Amino acid sequence: MTVMEKFRLDGARALVTGASRGIGRAVAIALAEAGSDIACSARTLGALQNTVLDVEEKGRRAIAIAGELADSGAATRVVEQAASALGGLDILVHNAGISPTTEDGTALIVPLQELPTPQWEKVISVNVNASAEICRAAYPHLAKSSRASVVLMSSVLGIMGAPRLEAYGASKAAQISLVRSLAVGWARQGIRVNALCPGWTLTDMTKVASDVKPLSDWFISHVPNGSWASVDEVTGSAVFLASPASSYVTGHALVVDGGLGVADGGLAGHPKAPSPLEP
Repeated sequence: MTVMEKFRLDGARALVTGASRGIGRAVAIALAEAGSDIACSARTLGALQNTVLDVEEKGRRAIAIAGELADSGAATRVVEQAASALGGLDILVHNAGISPTTEDGTALIVPLQELPTPQWEKVISVNVNASAEICRAAYPHLAKSSRASVVLMSSVLGIMGAPRLEAYGASKAAQISLVRSLAVGWARQGIRVNALCPGWTLTDMTKVASDVKPLSDWFISHVPNGSWASVDEVTGSAVFLASPASSYVTGHALVVDGGLGVADGGLAGHPKAPSPLEP
């Protein structure tokens, strides 16, 4: 097998959650381009229409599955439908996740002491509890595969301090801990489990920061690379973790953040803009 062939996923069967937009959609398309058939999951079927079309344009099979992962049992139903439609599962990329929002969907960026308890509980339910449930449901299918790989979409905020984003950061740190435990527990069944930790990436979720110049400038002033990431800058790492190219990689949190997670930006000495969030 050549180096490039190791990145191929021909004939693989993958489930990608949160696949209607942003990183999830981009990952689903990238896995299809590498040769995998894709079961795409999101809260509504209508939201998945474009992802399905993009996967099919790559010549691969696409299945759309609706599931509100905040609901108990929904993650299990999504897995079972995906495995049934594809004839099994080789790859699970669990990308679906949320951050705190107000009732109208506006991002809620406040200190922990001001965050309503229901918002904390919803973030933990979707980002942590659903992660555990979907992995538990996928296990028997992955255990039958000779190429099983799980990728939980965590975040650089899971490995660094995240004031005013405590719920999101804590949930992403929990995903990394889950990855490490499952990687050890499932290794002898041939199932690799890793986390992918993007930094500041241009998605609908981050518009609250990227579209507001003072806030965007402050976020990016902490990134040695000096820019926001596009979703396409995350997909290569996802394909790597899902493919034979990473066959000896498990229990790892792969950070794709332009250097954000390096303490104080390493020795780069980039000047930091004052925080617009402070009074």
